[in-house]
Amino acid sequence: MSETSTKPYLIRALHEWCTDNGYTPFLAVTVDERVTVPREHVKDGEIVLNVGRLATSKLDLGNEYIEFQARFGGVARQISVPVDAVTAIYARETGHGMAFEATPPAAKRPVGLAGAVDDDSTSNAADGEASSDHGARPALAAVPALDDDATGSESDDDTDPPSPPTPDKGRPRLTVIK
Repeated sequence: MSETSTKPYLIRALHEWCTDNGYTPFLAVTVDERVTVPREHVKDGEIVLNVGRLATSKLDLGNEYIEFQARFGGVARQISVPVDAVTAIYARETGHGMAFEATPPAAKRPVGLAGAVDDDSTSNAADGEASSDHGARPALAAVPALDDDATGSESDDDTDPPSPPTPDKGRPRLTVIK
């Protein structure tokens, strides 16, 4: 018997947390053929849904599907989202929540991602060689070590230690604070 995913339980817990604290829970969903949502509101293959109690009726946060009725442009629509397609649940007001990986449908999962290991899929990671039955697979490779002269760890003269690297002024970086 396979173990039940924790994802639907985490979604229900965060939905309850948002509701208990007066926040509006939003679901970010990757849209594919399994997702039943108004396609005119889908942008870049994703949709964000308000799953608050005031915005939905008949909300069912199940283990396989999240189903509810909601109004889009004044028209009531039946919404059905597989739990696998949910990429995040968060509070609209604060942004606090949790992000998930969207998993492909079971029929479209590549071989080896379902958790089963077959005998033909063995690879030699040290040599970077993969089995030819499954095509090219990523492999780890050794990174050459720097010589001691390049690192400046052993210095015979009395010079100052190297200054710390300056922050890159280019692309901004996201810092996670817990």
